[in-house]
Amino acid sequence: MNDTQVLEMVTGAMFMVGKLAGPLLISALVIGVAVSLLQTVTQIQEMTLSFVPKLVGMGAILLVGGNWMLHELTGWTMALWNSLPSLVG
Repeated sequence: MNDTQVLEMVTGAMFMVGKLAGPLLISALVIGVAVSLLQTVTQIQEMTLSFVPKLVGMGAILLVGGNWMLHELTGWTMALWNSLPSLVG
């Protein structure tokens, strides 16, 4: 196993993390900005008002995209396991 192979594995892992966490983080960001704007306009400063919509939004993203996320993760894991014999040799 050389440096290039290690960097390819780490790059693939980082790309996979970004691909799986991206939709969740973007939805939390959009919902957080919308709720903050609503709180600013109405001057309602309640902590649960910002937390609950984010939780619901992220849950909806997981319900809609969870199958795709699991498929991507298992595909990447299988590719990693299949590449192990070439890394040892």
